[in-house]
Amino acid sequence: MKRVYNNILETIGNTPIVKLNNICKEIEADIYVKIESTNPGNSVKDRMALSMVNAAEKDGSLKPGGTIVEGTSGNTGMGLALIGIVRGYKCIFVTTDKQSKEKVDILKAVGAEVIVCPTDVDATDPRSYYSTSARIASETPGAWYVNQYDNPYNAVGHYESTAPEIWDQTDGKITHFVAGVGTGGTISGCGKFFKEKNPEIQMLGIDTYGSVLKKYHETGELDEKEIYPYITEGIGEDILPENVNFDIIDHFEKVTDKDGAVYTRMLAKEEGIFAGYSAGSAIKGVLQMKDKFKKGDMVVILLHDHGSRYVGKVYNDEWMKERGWLDATPTAKSIVEMKDLREFITVESSMSLSEAFAKMKEFDISQMPVSENNEIVGSLTEKDLLSALLENITKDVKVKEIMSAPFEKIHINEKLSDISKKINKTNSAVIVEDIAGMMHVITEYDLIEAIAG
Repeated sequence: MKRVYNNILETIGNTPIVKLNNICKEIEADIYVKIESTNPGNSVKDRMALSMVNAAEKDGSLKPGGTIVEGTSGNTGMGLALIGIVRGYKCIFVTTDKQSKEKVDILKAVGAEVIVCPTDVDATDPRSYYSTSARIASETPGAWYVNQYDNPYNAVGHYESTAPEIWDQTDGKITHFVAGVGTGGTISGCGKFFKEKNPEIQMLGIDTYGSVLKKYHETGELDEKEIYPYITEGIGEDILPENVNFDIIDHFEKVTDKDGAVYTRMLAKEEGIFAGYSAGSAIKGVLQMKDKFKKGDMVVILLHDHGSRYVGKVYNDEWMKERGWLDATPTAKSIVEMKDLREFITVESSMSLSEAFAKMKEFDISQMPVSENNEIVGSLTEKDLLSALLENITKDVKVKEIMSAPFEKIHINEKLSDISKKINKTNSAVIVEDIAGMMHVITEYDLIEAIAG
């Protein structure tokens, strides 16, 4: 039934869960994503922003006509700004110079004052965005300092909103929950809810290199050697937020800046999901953890925000090239795209050698997969035919009597360097399935053309 809302805040939540069909094909489990960009502020942070404001209004920390002050990478600020508009608060946000220009511009577009601080300073440095936001809050009359890192209502918002939604949408069948970890509110709030429902549900946090979270979780040590500048936005920390409940999180997986960016772009191209930088980190993290999942598992990955926040960065070819992240190395996908489109030619195992040779001649190919009952059961090459004829094997002999082992099947994103190792004297080709489900043969000639063409 269609519903009319009283204001934009009532549209927070009820975001969709969508199955991934291509990018995680190598994993036997069913992989789903919770797309939080359909919230009005285009991110999951709308949920916790509303939770924290409601609590502050209730306890009197935030009074009518007051000022909301917060350090934010952009998304929390957007959620708070929408609330400020609806409820009559001024907003002052402090961010870092590593955040995308789009995030800063969007905050200004909704009436917030934005102050940009340097990224490459210690958290305790007066210039850091942590210190600056706290100072501004203390100096501004009627200000309320949100402090999403330590504010318990950050996690409460996800305990009361995000997790129950996922539980209902999956009919309680979720086995693994995956989320990038920054302030820790999302994974900790959801984790508390899920563990209460089923302690066996695994909480998997995505971290980035340059962040202290993974090592602290594993050793209990806050190792300052782990801290260095990184580019990934929205996840990882150089501090230990009180909202990160390390006891609830089962495992942290680190993903590089480059892999996060590359897989964000792949998610858009292979699934049609235009999500933010940390989404790619989460996808790559799940692929790195593939041994943790089995057939029948239901994995839900939370995608924090929308790709429009990153069109000047990860979705910008020049930005990617500047960092050497637009990999020019050919992959199975790019090799297939170079080939003339043709149907997937196979030879039936019951065909005679003369019929098989005629088919090779007709399609001008030197090797073919051998099929039987719509399954690939072997391979046939010109070398196989020549060897058979030299041994005086009659041309009426069936293909299945002389065929070789099936060509190895590879992943669509496999790199040329790895493909070349699989094409050798005993294996003249490989098979790849594209994202549309169509099969292709890649031969030695195709590799040469990809390199020299």
